[in-house]
Amino acid sequence: MGTGIKLIADSGSTKTEWGVLGAGEPIILKTQGVSPYFQSAEQIRAILATELQPQLPANSQVTAVYFYGTGLSQPKNLQLVTDAIRAVWPQAEAEVQHDLMGAARSLCGREEGVVSILGTGSNSCYYDGKEIVKNNPGLGYILGDEGSGAYLGRKVLQYYLYNSFDEDLHARFEYKYNTNKDEILENVYRKPLANRYLAGFTTFLSENRQHFMIENILEDGLNDFFFNHIYKYRESWTTSLHFTGGVAWTFRDILTELCELYELPMGKVLRTPMDGLLEYHR
Repeated sequence: MGTGIKLIADSGSTKTEWGVLGAGEPIILKTQGVSPYFQSAEQIRAILATELQPQLPANSQVTAVYFYGTGLSQPKNLQLVTDAIRAVWPQAEAEVQHDLMGAARSLCGREEGVVSILGTGSNSCYYDGKEIVKNNPGLGYILGDEGSGAYLGRKVLQYYLYNSFDEDLHARFEYKYNTNKDEILENVYRKPLANRYLAGFTTFLSENRQHFMIENILEDGLNDFFFNHIYKYRESWTTSLHFTGGVAWTFRDILTELCELYELPMGKVLRTPMDGLLEYHR
């Protein structure tokens, strides 16, 4: 019988980080993202079996899986991911929660706070130290996801396709991406995982900071998130605001500025929730 290990997953649409506890020092592994909106139970099972399983320590036995992922506030999606996990590790305890609970446990532990995820998508909640008490509903990348990578990336493409960029930025965009209108529309409207495609253009924003048009896109996009989400929690003025995700981490200076502007209490910003989740489940 092998060493018993716990797996802790922090999964977004683009990638999944896996923390491994029980085999000495914690190990961090990565696979592609798991999203029940875009993948079947069989496709998710294949990711676990063919991408993750071969990376696990030799002679180890998975005894528990704590999976935090996107799209899991809906019972049918939660069941789909649970079934995929149990198909690969039938003897393991499986707790499947949406990514907001993972972010809340990571950032707040057992304290209260307003928690926001700004990654490929965006979401937020008020967490009382045990449960998510309030959650302003997310509408996905077509209708909502303000402040997310997909939202900001869409702004970049709009500026490019509408010829709103000045000559310098237009040339930088074409040099970096070597694309055209037809190819962009094909990726957005016909190919799968358009949200990931859109979010990929946030690198153009991070590489061109200090240009006034880039700063305008970032400030407007993140301000939209504050206005439509943070402002909806009255607790935002009385408890710390915490953020996690690639967009939050990359543009944390703007989040800090917005908190100062609106006199809101700024809390932690983490690139990913994994360190906090390892501590929570240790």
